[in-house]
Amino acid sequence: MQAIERAASLPCWRGRVEPEPLGGGITNVNFVVEDAGRKFVVRIGEDIPVHGVKRFNELAASRAAHAAGISPAVVHAEPGALVIDHIEGRTLDADAVREAGMLERILPLVRTCHREVPRHLRGAVLVFWVFHVLRDYLHTLREGGSRHRDRLAAFAQVAERLEGEVGRIDIVFGHNDLLAGNFIDDGERLWLIDWDYAGFNSPLFDLGGLASNNELSPDAERWLLDTYFGDAVDDDLWRRYRAMKCASLLRETLWSMVSEIHSELDFDYSVYTAENLERFERALDQFEKDS
Repeated sequence: MQAIERAASLPCWRGRVEPEPLGGGITNVNFVVEDAGRKFVVRIGEDIPVHGVKRFNELAASRAAHAAGISPAVVHAEPGALVIDHIEGRTLDADAVREAGMLERILPLVRTCHREVPRHLRGAVLVFWVFHVLRDYLHTLREGGSRHRDRLAAFAQVAERLEGEVGRIDIVFGHNDLLAGNFIDDGERLWLIDWDYAGFNSPLFDLGGLASNNELSPDAERWLLDTYFGDAVDDDLWRRYRAMKCASLLRETLWSMVSEIHSELDFDYSVYTAENLERFERALDQFEKDS
């Protein structure tokens, strides 16, 4: 059954519906559905083993995030399909994240995710440790005959070095995919969506991902860390954060490389790989120069 047919046939609808494709997804196929005067978003997607995406985990995180007040409600869930309330608003892009005052609105959502979502979690959920993810991606790329295979050994060495630089960590519940498009501004408040990669992690990963995905300036990064931790960060924490930021960029790069050979979605992963590889190399070069 095609995704649109699956979305239209879900048992939660009160009448006949006509799903409208919703762009932007690079992990799922998404639709907007209007039913009985209300709008919903339907996310069609099975588990994605090569990316560690498990839908039971996404569902648990989505429900807990709604209970914590930062994400829309889950209306219906079944294997391969998730229905949530539709939020009318502006989906952010990187320029919007960098707008004056936007980080001051975003950071409370991140903090709530880290500290309050765990209070509402039920059942089994995952850990997202980026260095395990990197090692697994490297195995997948070797086994899959990736066109990037000549670079994999160097990536492995960098990942090992960055893991040592990050050192000991605190544990929070991370979103782990803080792309600009996962924030929606309804004009009054922000919402955080798409919990595919959620799991227990270091707060440095979300902070580094937020900065790298949206190309924040060094001053904005300093503000982000100082405000999150409630004090001016020392040199040690700043270095560990920057190592994790490099790891976040490497993860996004390898994610795209794996998607090049495994994803069936209509998306130009080769371009996405090139963009993230350039960001990773730039960040790593600066990190090494400052070492």
